[in-house]
Amino acid sequence: MATIQGAACNSCRYFDDHKLNGAAATGDQGLCRYNPPVSQPEPQGHGLWPVVAGQDWCGHFTAEQTAAE
Repeated sequence: MATIQGAACNSCRYFDDHKLNGAAATGDQGLCRYNPPVSQPEPQGHGLWPVVAGQDWCGHFTAEQTAAE
């Protein structure tokens, strides 16, 4: 399957660089904020945003969704 030129999570407007308490980003990982958080199996569990690598990509990528400059 071919990828779109330049498609990468770190160039998407929905990529959150996952800074911890105002510190530096954790490696090249970030949070995908495109879809709502995924719920956890425990009733009291918090929903979690999917963790993605900056060079990952998905089928939602379009040129219109690139990060704001």
